[in-house]
Amino acid sequence: MTDELNNDANDDQHDELPDELIIRLAARGDGMTESGRGIPLSAPGDMVTFDAKLIPGPHHVEPVCKHFPACGGCQLQHVDDETYAEYLEARIRDALKSQRITPPEIRAPILSPAGARRRVTLHAERRGHNLRLGFLEKGSNKLVDISMCPVMDPVIWDMIAPLKKLLAKIMPPRGAATIQLDRADQGIAVLMGKFEVEGLEAAEGLTDFAKQHKLARLALDEGYGPEMRWEPEPATITLSGVAVGLPVNPFLQATLDGEAALVAAVTDICAGAENIADLFAGIGTFALPLSEHAHVIAAEGARDAAMALQQAANRARRHIKVQHRDLFRNPLMQDELKGLDAVVIDPPRAGAALQMVELAKSNVPVIAAISCNPATFARDIRPLLDAGYTLDWVQPVGQFRWSTHVELVAKISR
Repeated sequence: MTDELNNDANDDQHDELPDELIIRLAARGDGMTESGRGIPLSAPGDMVTFDAKLIPGPHHVEPVCKHFPACGGCQLQHVDDETYAEYLEARIRDALKSQRITPPEIRAPILSPAGARRRVTLHAERRGHNLRLGFLEKGSNKLVDISMCPVMDPVIWDMIAPLKKLLAKIMPPRGAATIQLDRADQGIAVLMGKFEVEGLEAAEGLTDFAKQHKLARLALDEGYGPEMRWEPEPATITLSGVAVGLPVNPFLQATLDGEAALVAAVTDICAGAENIADLFAGIGTFALPLSEHAHVIAAEGARDAAMALQQAANRARRHIKVQHRDLFRNPLMQDELKGLDAVVIDPPRAGAALQMVELAKSNVPVIAAISCNPATFARDIRPLLDAGYTLDWVQPVGQFRWSTHVELVAKISR
C-alpha cells in the first residue's frame, strides 16, 4: 500500500510539471528549453511536455526531404528561414562572447537557396548485388541510400542514378568508396577513391561512362593518389571572369551564391587598397577579383592550387604574385606585411593562430577575415583586438543550407 501511495504521489508531481517552451537552438541544432533540456528536432516556439511529446510551434516546418533526419547531410530542415538565420547569428555571437569579445554589428545572414550545392562528397557501399550511395547518418557509419536530395545542384543530382549503375559493375563485391562531384566549366568532375578497379572491362567501363555522360574529368584514387582516367580538355572553373585550372580534389566555395556573397564582402572591405595579401588563397576566389584594381600577393600551401592560380593570373595578365607556402608553419612575418594596405585571410576550420599573431604585430590598416568555424575565428582574432584592432562587423553566410555549418566574413581595422 505504501508503494502505491508513493507512486500516486509521484504521478501527481509529474502532472503538476508544466510544459516547457523551446527558446533557442543549441550549437548542434537541438532545441533548448529555459531549464536547459535539449530536445532533438525541435524549433523555437515549440512546446515540449514532461514526457517529451513535442507540440510544433510557428517556426516548425515540414522537412523537404524524405531522408531527413536520418541523413547526416542536413540537421535543420525542420526550422523556417527566420529561425535558421537567427541560429547562424547566434553561433557567431556565442563564439565571440566565449573569447570575451563584445559582438559588433552582425549583418543579416545571406542564405544560399536549395539546389545550389555545386560540390558534394558521397559514400558508396556494395554488399553483393546491393549498392548504396549517399551520406552517412549523423555520428554513425551507417549509410543512407538517397533517392532525393534538395541540396544538390540538379545537374549533379542527375549523375547519381548513373553512378550507382556504374559502381554496381566496377566495385568489388564487398567494399566501400568515396565519390566527389564538382561542377566545372566543362561539366561534372568526378573523383572516385578508396577502391581498386580490376580488369580491362571495368577500366573500359569508366571511360565509356565518362564519354556517355560528357564528364569534365574522371579521376580514380586506388590508394596511390589520384590517377586521371578521362579529361578531354583541362577542367577549369571560372572565378571573376577568369578560367582557372581545376585541381583534382579542389577547394571550391560550396555554392555560387555563397561565393558571390563572400567576394562582395571582401571587395567592400578592401576597397581602395592598392597592395593586398591573400592568405590561404586557394585557386584565387578572392585574389582574382581583387587583382582587377590592386597588386596581390597570394599565399597558398597546396601546390596544385598555387600553380593553377599563377598560370591563370599570367594568362589574364593580372597583378598576382603567388607564393607556395605553408602558412601554418611559415606565416607571413611582421616585416613581410609592411607596405600592405589590406590582408585577406581564409584559413580552414582549424584556423590560423600563428598567422594572426604576426598580423597583430603589423600595421596593416584593414583585414578581411573569412572563416568556416566561428570558434576558431573568435580565438584567432583575440590577439588582433588585444593589439588595438577593432572588429567592425560580421557578415554570416549560410552556404550549407539546413546544416549547422556557419561561414562568415568580418571587417577588422585599426
